[in-house]
Amino acid sequence: MNTRNLIRWAGLAAMAAGILFVVIQTIHPPDVLASVTTARWAIVHSLGITMCLLGLLGIAGLYARQVKAAGWLGLAGYLLFSLFYAVTMAFQFAEAFISPLLATEAPKFVEGFLGIPGGHASEVNLGALPTVYALNGVLYMLGPVLFGIATFRAGILPRWAAGAFAVGGPVSALMAALLPHPLDRLAAAPMGLGLAWLGYALWSERRAHASEPVLGSVSPQLRQTTAE
Repeated sequence: MNTRNLIRWAGLAAMAAGILFVVIQTIHPPDVLASVTTARWAIVHSLGITMCLLGLLGIAGLYARQVKAAGWLGLAGYLLFSLFYAVTMAFQFAEAFISPLLATEAPKFVEGFLGIPGGHASEVNLGALPTVYALNGVLYMLGPVLFGIATFRAGILPRWAAGAFAVGGPVSALMAALLPHPLDRLAAAPMGLGLAWLGYALWSERRAHASEPVLGSVSPQLRQTTAE
């Protein structure tokens, strides 16, 4: 498993993360207390954890492919978007494994936690959770913009894919502001599709190069024949 193959598989991870991001929004159950203890809730948020892990791998591969050409702008976008995935994974973990346990013991807390995405007031003190969620939204918007612009300028991956990813964050934020919850989940489509497009571009590029001869892999017999 060399660096070329690792980057290639990272492209596949990015593609899967983008597709999962869109699919999860379409099958997400209502954000009500009764949904928290259902199998559908557990499946969706387990997929959410998987999406974040794949996203971390995918964005790392996309950055590694163009690390020199992307410059500081690409580094900033990479770090911001990676932090978004890390924070999102923490929320997904809490919703998958903690909220169901508290649904009976502390229903008011769970209801308040469920109301964070929609901006609903909570009857109990949620501490810094609403603030962290709001800041994560900023990461979600800025990360793709910076990384997409850096990718576009680098010119290594397709510029159309880079542009789609760059506008995905702002477009998603605008849609989320205009649409009521839970319809605002549709706002995930632009960014998710942009990431999937970039991942496919990276996967296709590495697959096309996989058939190229590797330096130093020439057989001894061929070297001897060439030298004669």
